Amino acid sequence: MPGDGSAPDVDADPRPPRPESLLLAFCGAHLLDHDRCVAVGSVIELLARLDVSEPATRAALNRMTKRGLFHSVRQGRHVYLRLTTQAETILRDGGVRLESETVRREWDGTWTLLAFSVPESRRAERHTLRTHLGWAGFGLLQNGLWISPSPLDISPTLAELGLLNYVKIFRVEATSTDPRSIAAEAWDLTSLADGYAAFLRRWTDGGPEHHDELCRQVLLETEWLLLIREDPRLPLELLPEGWPGVRSEEVFWSLRRQLDRPARRLADASLSWMPLEDRSRTATPR
Repeated sequence: MPGDGSAPDVDADPRPPRPESLLLAFCGAHLLDHDRCVAVGSVIELLARLDVSEPATRAALNRMTKRGLFHSVRQGRHVYLRLTTQAETILRDGGVRLESETVRREWDGTWTLLAFSVPESRRAERHTLRTHLGWAGFGLLQNGLWISPSPLDISPTLAELGLLNYVKIFRVEATSTDPRSIAAEAWDLTSLADGYAAFLRRWTDGGPEHHDELCRQVLLETEWLLLIREDPRLPLELLPEGWPGVRSEEVFWSLRRQLDRPARRLADASLSWMPLEDRSRTATPR
């Protein structure tokens, strides 16, 4: 298709999300700002309904605990999971991205250009900078030159990495180059459109019918978050005609609203919870 925004001939079922991605989506919807902990056994049962084995779920929980995302609270024979401050920060950041539109309706025609030359001796910081630039929505135009149609300020990240002296940032307007050709060169719009088209094929009619509302909610938000994390959220005028991200966003929000209450009721009724005020017991990593 390249670039025409039409639905590609691809399998409508994506590769199954990793257990960590499913867990983060679940926690964002049902733990964050809810002042409660959830039983490990309940999490295992929920992911089993999403075709994740118990060993895979336990391994994911252990990895996330080692990364500082969970504390465990024991009550009798049961162990409950509590979000850490670090996990809450990550989930809120994901929530901000989830709430943001996939395309910008207005654009003043100016670009942010970022050029850097970081010495080989600082390879780790250079890799971290590239990762942050991609997450922030910059695209790689050519070696060492990144571009964004947004007035992004990454000075705090540069200062934290100690790279302020290695980076130059400009705000410019392209005068002789088609802005769409710049976007097509800096970002893999074909792969991104393929992802949105596959999302539409999977979710336009409500998603996997064999799953209950809670499982469909977790799957929906997981797949959407994984998709939009690759999206630089470009102005609409830079995107191919018939961009499938616009329709995908409409489908996502419609289903999200539709699933919210039944998923919440099902989670409250079928999972084991403990109020956070009971966490006076010692909380230790699992």
